[in-house]
Order: sequence, then structure tokens, then C-alpha cells
Amino acid sequence: MRTRLTLRLLAVSLLAWLGVGIVLAQVTPAPPRAEGDGPYDRLVLRGGTLIDGSGAPPIGPVDIVVEGNRIVEIKNVGNPGVPIREEDRPAAGDRELDVHGMYVLPGFVDMHAHIGGARQGTPAEYVFKLWMGHGVTTIRDPGSGNGLDWTLEHREKSAKNEITAPRIVAYAAFGSGWDRPIVTPEDAREWVRFVKEKGMDGIKFFGAPPEIMKAALDEAKRQGLGTAMHHAQLAVTRVNALQSATWGLGSMEHWYGLPEALFTDRTVQHYPLDYNYLNEQDRFGQAGRLWKQAAPPYSPKWNAVMDSLLALDFTIDPTFNIYEASRDVMRAMRAEWHDDYTLPSLWNFYRPSRRAHGSYWFYWTTEDEVAWRENYRLWMTFINEYKNRGGRVTTGSDSGFIYQLYGFAYIRELELLREAGFHPLEVLWAATLKGAEALGLDDEIGSVQVGKKADFVVVEENPLENLKVLYGTGAIKLNDETGAVERVGGVKWTIKDGIIYDAKALLADVRAMVARAKAEAGLPPGPMPVETASPTMPPNDR
Repeated sequence: MRTRLTLRLLAVSLLAWLGVGIVLAQVTPAPPRAEGDGPYDRLVLRGGTLIDGSGAPPIGPVDIVVEGNRIVEIKNVGNPGVPIREEDRPAAGDRELDVHGMYVLPGFVDMHAHIGGARQGTPAEYVFKLWMGHGVTTIRDPGSGNGLDWTLEHREKSAKNEITAPRIVAYAAFGSGWDRPIVTPEDAREWVRFVKEKGMDGIKFFGAPPEIMKAALDEAKRQGLGTAMHHAQLAVTRVNALQSATWGLGSMEHWYGLPEALFTDRTVQHYPLDYNYLNEQDRFGQAGRLWKQAAPPYSPKWNAVMDSLLALDFTIDPTFNIYEASRDVMRAMRAEWHDDYTLPSLWNFYRPSRRAHGSYWFYWTTEDEVAWRENYRLWMTFINEYKNRGGRVTTGSDSGFIYQLYGFAYIRELELLREAGFHPLEVLWAATLKGAEALGLDDEIGSVQVGKKADFVVVEENPLENLKVLYGTGAIKLNDETGAVERVGGVKWTIKDGIIYDAKALLADVRAMVARAKAEAGLPPGPMPVETASPTMPPNDR
């Protein structure tokens, strides 16, 4: 009886405090699709510069021909700086896009994409349009926090393009959707078979006793389900990232569990003796001091763990952006997109609160930020070298927490991979084909290739020169001819399954949602308060 109670309490703590409620609250469902043109019998993108997602350098001008939702031809139609010979081009289509001087990329894959949350007050339409407005055409929902049936329903609607939304790969949080706790290895196997029968694509773990983890991972492999894990600090002493990978885990989220696998002079993180995991400033403050306790870069232990993970073909999805406020909270708090794109309810959720997950700014200090900067240096060193040695690194955002906004945070993740040492082509490779490989979808998506689905991101500026041009707010640029300071960039078109979406129009819809929400709350446009809530805003007591 005591063992059952302990396991139940562990499950409650892990799910409730890692962003998954025991009683799942659903966000407002997405409305029927009212945007997007197509698919067409024959769509031709004319004259663009192609970055195909495979790590190959750009090539152009090319014409890309799409029939229905499939790429049927990619043709080099000339050379830079000379006129295109029209007689060499593919035949006309019933819809054509002139993309001369523009860049065409594969649709982006967000490997850690929660579809909003009732606590944050973020309806599905808001979240989906922010993603699509930034070129994200495929997401993995790690946990299906709105409920398994809700996520599966939206997965099917997206697959049929009945809603404006990325393609959804649905993972169930371990133990969710059941009316009883998982206590034995056989319980774990039965639950895995249950979610397989429901139609889920994979499982997101937070932690479990070793014998239960082993059974669940083995059964998931038997059932053909993908697996991912946030190695929660409440369970990581029993199962770290190397142990779970050895047992068959497919990918790890964030970085928890990896420093613990690199310990050489301890078995437990050096917690202060007054530490309490449910005090989130304790949790995140000490997390920022964890990498320094691990084996140093390129040491024998560090290399041995890396080599073991490489041999297992293990995927790392670092989600650098979601912790970035820990190293510079003012930067994250005052990112320029918050004013127009962050709903008042979401802003309220971000503000300091002892009850809201990720709102841990009780008294964040310079010392905390300096520790986190060193944490990032060591973390990024491991991730960059893992990539250099052939390891699979993907791109995930984990938005809706810690001042990180859907879509915008995904582009910030690209910038942080660049900071870690990735070449811009490697960044885009991680954002596209590497994610598709991790999901087992690389025969369908992830690169611009004949036979694959017609998922594209079209942008007017060169993202290799400046990843900031992918932000919905664009990038600041001085026009030397006029002397004017301008904004350039922003995704022009997001194309999913051959359907053309005006990315900037999608973001205009989001701005209108935010403006309405502020007006209804009696709030002025512009920056939201941090120190004191408006009388019209409910206290952040979730």
C-alpha cells in the first residue's frame, strides 16, 4: 500500500508540476479553416533560391512544381546574374508564385510544441496561427496536455486541412488518459497498449521506477510508438539520460538527465539543504548550477557518455530558448513581440507566482543569471560536439512558459543553435530534416525533394545571413538609399500540403485577437505591467 501511495504521489508531482494537469483542461478548439489557397492541380514556384534542408548549400534560380500536395519537379532554370531562358522552364501551372530573389526552405518541424493551455488562456487558433505564421508546418505535441481525444481530433482535422494548423504528431504523457495508477511493469505495458489502440503516435515520459520504465520502453518499441523524456529531477537519480537511452528511449527533451549521466564525484545534484522542488525558484535556480557539477568537456567520462549516446542513435531536443530568461530575464520579458502578440492572460501567467509553473521570478538575481550563462556554455558545448560527431539534434520550443511565445520562440531556438556553434545550414537542417528523421517522417517531409509533401517556407531575405528575418516582427535594417530605418523579412508564405498561407495575414489575425482581448479587459495597447496587475487582470494564482 505504501509503495502504491508513493508512486501515485510521484506521478501527481511530475505531471502537475511539469506542465501536465491530472485533470486536463482543454483550450478552445480550432475553428474551421478560413485561410489558405489550394491545393492546386499544378502549382509552380518560379525562380527562387532553394535551401533544401539537407545541409546542402543554396541553389538557384529553381522552379518547383507541385501537383496536389506533392513535389513533382525541381528544375534549375539558370544561373545567378543572367536572364532565365523561359523556354527551359517547366510548363505553366493553374497557380504560380513569383519567388524570384526569395528563399524557399522546407516547412519547419517543432519537436516540443504544447498546443496552448487553459491556464495560459491561449486558444488553439491563436497558437496554431503563431506557428504557421513562422513557417512551422509540423509539430510534436509532447504530452497532449489538452487530453488525448482532443489532440487526436485536432491531428485528424489538421491532416485533412480542415483547420489552419501544423501537422500534429501526438505523444501521450506517460500514465495519462487512464483511470488508475501505473504500479507494476505489467500495468506499464497495458497502458502502452491502451494508447497505441487509441491511435497515439508516441509517449512522453517524466520519470518512473526503473522496472516500470524498462517495461514501458520495451512495450513502446514492440508497438512501434515513438518515445521522448523530460528526465525530471524527482526521478533522475534512478533513471538518467544514458540509462533510458540504453533501454530504448528515442529522444530526450531539454537537458535534465544528461549532466547526471556525466557525474564523476557524486550521485546526487548538490542541492542546498533547504531546497524544495515545489519552490520553483529553488528548482530553476539550482538547475542553472547543474552542468558545472558534471564532468568537464572532452574529459574521458564526457566522451564516453557522448559516444554511448551516438552508438544508440539517440536524439537530443535541447529547447535552449525555454530557459533563456534564466540568463537574462529582462531581455526575455521585454522582447518586442510581447506588446502586440502576447495575450493578457498569457502575460499574467508569465508573471511571478508561487503557483504557476515557470513563473519563478520571486527574486531573480545577477548571481542566478551568471550561473545560467555558464550553464549554457557547458550545455551548448556538449550539443554542438554531439552534432559534430554525427548525433541528431532537433529544434523544439516548449512555448507558453517563461516569457517564450509560440512561433517567435521557435525562431529564437534557431538563433541559439547558431550561438551554440551550428553553421546556419546546420541550424536549418536541425529545424527540418533532422526533426522529420526523429519522427520517422523523413520519407514524407523535412526536405524539399521530389516525391515529398509540399511544405515550404518562403522568405524575401536570406535567413543564412540573418536568422532574425524569420521572426514575424522581421529585422531592423537601415536603408542606405533613403536613410530610413525599416523592417525587413518575416515569412511571406507558409505552404503546407500544397496549400498557400499568407503568413503575415495569419499574424495580423493574432494581433487582432490580442487587441480585442486587451480591449475587453479594459487594458490599453502597449506593454503589459510586470510589478502590479491591472485591476481588470485576475491574480496569477494558478
